[in-house]
Amino acid sequence: MGPQPGTGAAALLEPAAQVGRPLCRAEKGPPTHRALQPGPDWGLRNPRLAPTRKTEGSGPCRGSGQTGLGVRGCSFLSRPDPSRGALPRSPRAHPEPSSTHGRMPSHQRPQAWASLRKTAVALCLLCSTSLSPARGQARIPPETVKLWADTFGGDLYDTVTKYSGSLLLQKKYKDVEPSLKIKEVDGLALVKKFSEAMETMLRRKVAAVQNLVEAAEEADLNHKFNESLVFDYYNAALVNEKDASGAPVELGAEFVLAANAHFGNLPVNTSLSSVQLHANVYNKDPDILNGIYMSEALNPVFVENFRRDPTLTWQYFGSSTGFFRIYPGIKWTPDENGVITFDCRNRGWYIQAATSPKDMVIVVDASGSMKGLRLAIAKHAVSTILDTLGENDFVNVIWYNDYVHYVEPCFKGILVQADRDNREHFKQLVDGLMVKGVGAVGRALSEAFQILQQFQEAGQGSLCHQAIMLITDGAVEDYEPVLEKYNWPHRKVRVFTYLIGKEVSFADHLKWIACNNKGYYAQISTLADAQESVMEYLHVLSRPKVINHEHGLTWTEAYTDSKTQSLALLTTVAMPVFSKKNETRSHGILLGVVGSDVALRELMKLAPQYKLGVHGYAFLNTNNGYILSHPDLRPLYRDEKKLKPKPNYNSVDLSEVEQGELAATLRTAMINRETGSLSMDVKVPLDRGKRVLFLTNDYFFTDISDTPFSLGVVLSRGHGEYVLLGSTSVEEGLHDLLHPDLSLASDWIYCVTDIDPEHRKLSQLEAVVRFLTRQDPALECDEELLQELLFDAVVTAPMEAHWTALSLNTSDESQRVVDMAFLGTRAGLVRSSLFVGSEKVSDKRLLTPADEASSFALDRFPLWYRQAAEQPAGSMVFNLYSAGGPENAGKPTVVTVSTAVAVTVDNRTAVAAAVGVQMRMEFLQRTFWAATRQCGAAEGPCPESCQDSDLDCFVIDNNGFILISERPQEVGRFLGEVDGALMTQLLSVGVFSRVTLYDYQAMCKPPTHHHSASQPLVSPISALLTAARWLVNELLLLLLEWSTWGSWRGDSGAEARTVFHHSHKHKKQAVLQPCDTTYPVFVHQTAIRGADGAVECGGCQKAFVIQQIPSSNLLLLVTDPACDCSIFPPVLQEATEVKYNATVKCDKMRSQKLRRRPDACHAFHPEENAQDCGGTSDASASLPLHLLPLGAWALLPQLLQ
Repeated sequence: MGPQPGTGAAALLEPAAQVGRPLCRAEKGPPTHRALQPGPDWGLRNPRLAPTRKTEGSGPCRGSGQTGLGVRGCSFLSRPDPSRGALPRSPRAHPEPSSTHGRMPSHQRPQAWASLRKTAVALCLLCSTSLSPARGQARIPPETVKLWADTFGGDLYDTVTKYSGSLLLQKKYKDVEPSLKIKEVDGLALVKKFSEAMETMLRRKVAAVQNLVEAAEEADLNHKFNESLVFDYYNAALVNEKDASGAPVELGAEFVLAANAHFGNLPVNTSLSSVQLHANVYNKDPDILNGIYMSEALNPVFVENFRRDPTLTWQYFGSSTGFFRIYPGIKWTPDENGVITFDCRNRGWYIQAATSPKDMVIVVDASGSMKGLRLAIAKHAVSTILDTLGENDFVNVIWYNDYVHYVEPCFKGILVQADRDNREHFKQLVDGLMVKGVGAVGRALSEAFQILQQFQEAGQGSLCHQAIMLITDGAVEDYEPVLEKYNWPHRKVRVFTYLIGKEVSFADHLKWIACNNKGYYAQISTLADAQESVMEYLHVLSRPKVINHEHGLTWTEAYTDSKTQSLALLTTVAMPVFSKKNETRSHGILLGVVGSDVALRELMKLAPQYKLGVHGYAFLNTNNGYILSHPDLRPLYRDEKKLKPKPNYNSVDLSEVEQGELAATLRTAMINRETGSLSMDVKVPLDRGKRVLFLTNDYFFTDISDTPFSLGVVLSRGHGEYVLLGSTSVEEGLHDLLHPDLSLASDWIYCVTDIDPEHRKLSQLEAVVRFLTRQDPALECDEELLQELLFDAVVTAPMEAHWTALSLNTSDESQRVVDMAFLGTRAGLVRSSLFVGSEKVSDKRLLTPADEASSFALDRFPLWYRQAAEQPAGSMVFNLYSAGGPENAGKPTVVTVSTAVAVTVDNRTAVAAAVGVQMRMEFLQRTFWAATRQCGAAEGPCPESCQDSDLDCFVIDNNGFILISERPQEVGRFLGEVDGALMTQLLSVGVFSRVTLYDYQAMCKPPTHHHSASQPLVSPISALLTAARWLVNELLLLLLEWSTWGSWRGDSGAEARTVFHHSHKHKKQAVLQPCDTTYPVFVHQTAIRGADGAVECGGCQKAFVIQQIPSSNLLLLVTDPACDCSIFPPVLQEATEVKYNATVKCDKMRSQKLRRRPDACHAFHPEENAQDCGGTSDASASLPLHLLPLGAWALLPQLLQ
């Protein structure tokens, strides 16, 4: 036993003398710490720490205001034992050096400490006779803490091995070791095999689309236009609709629908297609009716395609006139505003298939004449044009009055890729345009031509179409010299002109510009006209491709399915449909585009996870370097209670997900369609960024023929590159598969069940059994995976009897220590056993699809499996679920414990399985408090205990999260949040290190602009005006609907409402917006098994001892609660937005990353009829009524500002 409180300084000095003379702690000296190495004489070599409160006395140590050396007080702390060496440094090179926060001893000044050492020793000798320890200060003997940690660790190890059966399973694998083989995975052969399988699948989709193209063009060739055609069809919005009398509405015939699992359980009709029309398209227009009638010929082709390839999903034809035929037929659902806004013609698959890539400069007139409604229409036109661009296009937007301006000054003189980020950025900037001055169109056109010319000469951009989009309410006579200088006689740049407003004074000028530069002229009188007018330019750009009859294939980037309002990611293969009629050849008439969707989830099933191992995965990227599919792609975010796609979800660059040092090399190789491999050290975040793994990954990559995609496969170095192979008979394996506690990875494909309707009702386990018993010869199954599955079933079968016996022997409720035991294997086999009634299980989601982290997913192993695989052999990973904290106070917490079972054959080691338990929290706590009552060979009651008021005890995991605390509200929280002083000191002495990670897919709150709180007092009418603005908006929306009622466009009221909502959409500040963030993860350095020391906290010292708990990822931390260290700020594990300064942000936005252009370009054709260049737009019958409320909407908000 150590000295008791009040025994004086002499007693305290005695044990310290075993390892050196006591040192007086100077304020500027380094913090005291000792690395504790386990050993039989550990307690003898590490005297207990006995810190004292700083007291005032006589001599040099008196008071806290001493000058010179700055000594505020003395604490008798042992000099580190030279025989034990310095504190071990971090064994990893990955983490960044830890940083400290708050006011703490300046251990970063070793020179000052060295110069003060001799004086400090002398001062402490003087002080030692006059200082005594403060009463009530806790003494923390390190040997006692180690005893507690060892006892607790031993108890946990015995409990977990008993209930999990890990030793039994290890023995079962040992028994069959002579028959086992461990094979090294050939990553290059694997990626090539996966690529070939994907090529075969995608080739079938291409064949289906080609069939549709041939059928559509043949049907058009045989169809004669009928102006008076009367024809009923299945209108997707009206089918099955009834009027007030119960009779079907017009075009609302009965349409049989049935839920179909292959189509996301949506009600569909697999015998017929249905037709959807955009809100601005009149459903009885002769062009529409003739097109729909002609496209009826596609119905039998849809059905036959689906019969030949049951893996096909949606097939469709998007017409250039605005209707959309989709198979299987569906009932179309309006959006949240009650409107059908879907227009196939501004979808990426339509635009990319119809035209070649393009470089574009949008030129907007912002002179004084463009005020009010004209400016609103111009902004909407720009937004509509931007929506027609894709990631293979390049764009810039300039505006002009007396001078020429770039809406984004950072983009001066260049074009930028028209990805979603840049398009949305332009829209926001254009929305803020204000009008003034006189329009100098000549200067603006000159600037636009120079941008295009310089980019072309530099070999940048799309190197295909070049276009200028001029949006103005008029043009004076200063444009012709510019056109003559930059574009004549070759006219390589097409100029499209849009006259804003109903005035026609300048119509001839603008039409002349368009017709003499191979463009198109349109007049936009209302917001509702913008969509149709803008789309005309796509028909012009498609002419060369149409005349050439160059269909070509288009594969899109990843996108979400707005057709069916699904959040699943898709890619689409699309081809244009042309008119083959000779009389229209020079006009190059585009009939539309046909397409078929490919669910990326289905495509990635061809790279099965069992072949990739616990940390392995496959991914796809595009010719632009953007992610098509990746386990770490997070395309959705939660906006309030609803999941939504992120604005930039399909423009996440490969280098933003794979962040190793060679990420740029990997990206370049894959964009260039190379086949090869490389290795990278990577930091892999786990558990929503709370934890991190340090891995060395081998990357293997190749291209997918006839697509713009490349495939990558990742295998983790070590056990990830090996696979365990065993053999067993079908009879024996089948017997052990039929246990009630067994399940399979629900997302894995053991047998194909989603093609034959009879198979869709089968679970994977049921399908496997039917295949193995030869009940269903038509089933297609992965025989390699089934062989691994049967072997795993046989080896793990004894676990059921083990768990059953344990359950029967612990019938007393008080004896139950775990709720559940479970195991998982590389083949996706899962066994589990309950030790309590299902209603008493702490976490009922564990191992179920409801908890994705704990289940085998399509592209990853469970979290408990992945963590266990990286622990040393025999070590167990403790993880806390449903973490506590103030916001979750009182909610149940669940501890899962898992450990890996590895097998070694011929010096190769592979992880065969992982086992674990769901442990009751109260048992964990009870075991801990019992362990901390141990005191070695001491007689009588132990002088120290974690339940004493003068000691604070924590059990934390290797990432610093609290599993056990005397205060329940701290359980599950990060230690640095609870005690910043301790975490700062643990970082300082190297027990923990800080690892910095970056998230380039984050969503952040936009900056808020605070207004003066006194503004309502200064201007009392401002509050009234705010209410007036709201009232005006609502009134104008009502007027919009009323004014368009009865118009010949049956749905133009809905269109007006849609435009109104769209125009206000980005004026309302978004709740979250894309951003880059950095966040810390804290990792225990395993080379440091234990340490002790003290934290200087102003007038006192906070002593601590930390010790690793054996065979686990846990640490025991014991501290002195008497010392108040609130002067230290908390250490938080929070994400921080990366704020780029203007220069860096501009450089980042201007950067032109490597990309691969599409192979084909059709910019011009000598037979093209360039005189088909447009005219005045049709105005609806109720045009004055359109203009009245729209004009009021544009002007009144300005008046109310």
